[in-house]
Amino acid sequence: MSSGTLVRAAIGIGVSVLAFALVFGSVDSQETVDVLLHAAPGWIVVLAAFFCLDIATRSYRWRRLLAPIQDVPFPRTLAYLLIGYLANNVLPARLGELVRCHYLGDREGISRTTALGTVVVERVIDVAVVVAIAAVAILVLSVRGMVANAVLVGGAIGILLVVGLAFMMAAHRLPGADRVAAAVGRWPQVGQLARKLREGLSVASRPRTLVEVLVLTGIAWTASLLGFAAAGQAVGVQLTIGQAALLASGTALAAAIPSGPASLGTFELAVVRICVVLGVPDATAFAMAILIHGTSVVLTSIGGVTALVRIGWERDVLEVLQPEAPERSRS
Repeated sequence: MSSGTLVRAAIGIGVSVLAFALVFGSVDSQETVDVLLHAAPGWIVVLAAFFCLDIATRSYRWRRLLAPIQDVPFPRTLAYLLIGYLANNVLPARLGELVRCHYLGDREGISRTTALGTVVVERVIDVAVVVAIAAVAILVLSVRGMVANAVLVGGAIGILLVVGLAFMMAAHRLPGADRVAAAVGRWPQVGQLARKLREGLSVASRPRTLVEVLVLTGIAWTASLLGFAAAGQAVGVQLTIGQAALLASGTALAAAIPSGPASLGTFELAVVRICVVLGVPDATAFAMAILIHGTSVVLTSIGGVTALVRIGWERDVLEVLQPEAPERSRS
């Protein structure tokens, strides 16, 4: 791994340790265990079902983003996505996004940089939709304080991401672009990477693709918030749609913070802090977080391992964690 990757990993693990320390410092662990022991199994199954729908929808969404570049069958897109999720479960700082792009590029003959561009589009759309969901939930629930401030910060970041995406897609048409291109031409590899990345980003400029992706994003987040509601039912908490939406969007915004593998710690801290605002006891909130996060990690790990067995382990997969590594040439 490069030194930059190691630094990001160390920071992420440190953030996770701090988040867990804050959670355990405010929650009765024994009471949390008691809540988990009395959780309703039927609702946990419902939670798992909604989570599977969420994953399937996100996989199909990625397939639609890739369609203008190359048609990748849904089963293979799902496999690459699950491998990325598995990598996120064991690697810090969401490095699994690079791993899934590597597998897609290696197996489908698509530039990994172009694939990464489609993932960037995914993330920008997710942030925009999540901020919108959180903002509506805050208005409906009349939430104030730290949670509302966090959403405002997330909104500002979302706007910057959307503007940044638009800028990257249109950069070659802006005044002075020719001079920049001529300067970049001195480093052919940089220019080639920029062109491949723009090819992936440009899928967002197709109106039909963008509409399809927005609809699928809405379905995915609906499944996610219904999963949160099911987890609440499992521990005896009847969440309204607005409350479940605030939890789902709030934890998604928290996941954007660099953290350890699987966003451990930051996810649990976000659930507990939001639930305090909603009037849910700390121990019950922590139990709910463990159910949701545990279900997510177990299902994505099983799916990822299954996909790896079917597709095969790529021995040089760790090279994707080194930004300076050149892409392999293709015939």
